[in-house]
Amino acid sequence: MLKRFFLLVFVLLGLAACAGESKWAPDDDVIRASYAAPGPSKLTLFTVINVRTGQGGHSALMVSAPSQRVLFDPAGSFHHPRLPERNDVIYGMTDPAVDFYIDYHSRKSWRVVRQDLVVPDAVAEQALRAVQAYGAVPKAHCANSITTILKSLPGFEETKVTYFPVNLMEQFARHPGVETSEFHDDDPDNNGEILARGV
Repeated sequence: MLKRFFLLVFVLLGLAACAGESKWAPDDDVIRASYAAPGPSKLTLFTVINVRTGQGGHSALMVSAPSQRVLFDPAGSFHHPRLPERNDVIYGMTDPAVDFYIDYHSRKSWRVVRQDLVVPDAVAEQALRAVQAYGAVPKAHCANSITTILKSLPGFEETKVTYFPVNLMEQFARHPGVETSEFHDDDPDNNGEILARGV
């Protein structure tokens, strides 16, 4: 009986360790921040890569749907007081907010690769619903959660689920029409000191 009790406690602790940190901004904040970007619907993958080692440090997926544009930043450290968050989905991703997100991660030891892919409106709306429904993501599961979502979308069924951001980036690059840009600057490694104006 005692052995069964300790086994149950162990399982429950293990499940707790797999859960991400839940954040849930109020409805008013999310509605107020809602932003729909002009232009075609897109999926945008951000990959943060260590300059010295070439290893991926983080992945995030921005969804630009007709209804609104959000950033799925699974287990990310990014935050801004005017950008409400619900379980790793960040609302209010205007162009200045996107620039701030890139600048937050791009510094002397890290570069950011951005990959934009135009998709049908219906696919973007499905992706939006998928990131909103996914829930809070545990640490080190950023690429895993994004590949799981991509695999569920029409046109992305061949996506292999992975834990590695660079592998995800390479898979995403295989889709015809992907536009890639890269960002790297000499900001110090203390990204907590970066200030955002106009967000």
